[in-house]
Amino acid sequence: MTATTTGTASADPGTAPDPGTAPDSGTAAAPGYRPRRTLPLRVEAVRQLLRRRTLIAFAVMLLLPVVVWAAFAIGGTPSSRDTGPTLIDVATGSGLNFSLAVLFVASGFLLTIPVALFFGDTIASEASWSSLRYLLAAPVPRDRLLASKLLVSLGFSAAAVLALPTVALGVGTIAYGWHDLQLTTAGSLPAGTAVQRLAIIAVYVFVSQLAVAGFAFWLSTATDAPLGAVGGAVGVAILSNILDAITALGSLRDVLPTHFQYAWADALQPHLEWAGMLQGTSVAVSFAIVFFALAFRGFRKKDIVS
Repeated sequence: MTATTTGTASADPGTAPDPGTAPDSGTAAAPGYRPRRTLPLRVEAVRQLLRRRTLIAFAVMLLLPVVVWAAFAIGGTPSSRDTGPTLIDVATGSGLNFSLAVLFVASGFLLTIPVALFFGDTIASEASWSSLRYLLAAPVPRDRLLASKLLVSLGFSAAAVLALPTVALGVGTIAYGWHDLQLTTAGSLPAGTAVQRLAIIAVYVFVSQLAVAGFAFWLSTATDAPLGAVGGAVGVAILSNILDAITALGSLRDVLPTHFQYAWADALQPHLEWAGMLQGTSVAVSFAIVFFALAFRGFRKKDIVS
């Protein structure tokens, strides 16, 4: 007796479908399978939240303000430098001053590490554990897998960056009180206005890290070594800072991802200045879009079995 099939194509029994690719239109999908319901953001967020590197990254962000406060408590009131006053010199003036001083200390390099960690480790770690092929064989569409991990990494990075000034504001207010923001030059900003400026600064600091995030995410899809992806992104940030210090490059430095990382200082003027932060945002977002696109393009064709 001869069996017949309807709407299905015969397949070589020795050939397995590529994990992560959508079923052919002529092949019946498994009952109840919905590509849009695979790997929900909630599931991916819980998976990433319970990882040790996530807990360590947030622990560092939460403990840094306490460490800085302890340093001031032991070392005494900061003194002015010959190069002129900085945010560190007025850090003990109020909780707002302390929060900005902590952000000033961390925004140059320290905040790059958790951002590079969340984005650089997300795909490469799955590949190194050989669990990536099983995720795609669920089957989770490759674009959906990347989109879920990208959104979760964005969320955790934003939470880590924004947690630092928030915790520092609480620690500083307890230690130094709630007063107007003392500017490094003459004058001050009312506390209400200063809180709004602090929020703008915190958001900009996160946005300025998007260039590093994009590069780390692309590296994570291109390598099976998590440390290589994270270290590569941090290395690019360091190289950008070195090149930015070479004044002979002139206007070429404007396209470096870290050139405008301190443009948020314009928000501490009596009249808010947006020009520098808008330029920094455009550069960071442009780098991020390019590298996110490269990550999706390359991952669609990547061999995740070998």
